[in-house]
Amino acid sequence: MIPGVSGGRRRFSDLSEQEILALAISSEEDDAQIYRTYASRLRSDFPASAAIFDGMAKEEDEHRRRLVELHQSRFGDTIPLIRREHVAGFYARRPIWLVENLGIETIRDEAEAMERQAERFYRKAAAQTQDAATRKLLGDLAAAESHHGDLADQLKSEHLDEDTKGVEERASRRQFILTWVQPGVAGLMDGSVSTLAPVFAAAFATRDPHQTLLVGLASAVGAGISMGFAESVGDDGEISGRGSPLKRGFASGIMTALGGLGHALPYLIPDFWTATMVAMVIVVIELWAIAWIQNKFMETPFFRAALQVVLGGALVFATGVLIGGG
Repeated sequence: MIPGVSGGRRRFSDLSEQEILALAISSEEDDAQIYRTYASRLRSDFPASAAIFDGMAKEEDEHRRRLVELHQSRFGDTIPLIRREHVAGFYARRPIWLVENLGIETIRDEAEAMERQAERFYRKAAAQTQDAATRKLLGDLAAAESHHGDLADQLKSEHLDEDTKGVEERASRRQFILTWVQPGVAGLMDGSVSTLAPVFAAAFATRDPHQTLLVGLASAVGAGISMGFAESVGDDGEISGRGSPLKRGFASGIMTALGGLGHALPYLIPDFWTATMVAMVIVVIELWAIAWIQNKFMETPFFRAALQVVLGGALVFATGVLIGGG
């Protein structure tokens, strides 16, 4: 919390010129650290893109150095502690862990958004200051941030030719498929297919939507927990290259539960036959969705994927109906 402020954040228009400089310094420090973190996380799989972020971090360091020198000449060596979160309406950075998990293109897009936000900040700050040297530096930094797109293009030309970019994009897509799509599809298929038998066996044995709903909820949640743990502990990803076991466990567990819940929730409908018909329609949609995902992301021929999924689902569904109605 900024000294002298209680119960809220400062308005940007109320900041002094010293506080504006201090805010700019802390923002440049944060952005440089973000770029270095991106570079560190990308270096092993995407070394060319990591070099781009290393270059952008050095640019932020240079901005910070110029700001600190100006602060020392005007206000001395003691820089007030003021950060983005202390200023109402000021732009915020998304958590690094949220961005880095969304792929290399998302990281690049986030970096471009960061530069646009920084440019707007410097233009607004320059308009609010009266000191000529301060106004000039802030205006220069606004122009520098606006040209960071050119810097990124220059760095790309130095470190990221079309062949390298293509290799990185293919590696990123492959990692996304291994970490998220494959476990998710396996979970969705397990949840959609394996829970068919208990749900429809309970439905035709009891003809009671409420009892069927309870069986469906238990089956879906239990299967989700089981699949999530199995995916997490079965492979640490170090040798297989399939990525974080925690991510894969979440993908598998959540999709398994959703697959089972899809045809269990219709039994919230009190009429048995209405609920059963709705559940059957949802099963068909689930199975065709699995076939489509396999075709799109895993390049399985659509006819083969549909045959495998639909045939397997039909057999399990028939098993449940026969057991429940017997």
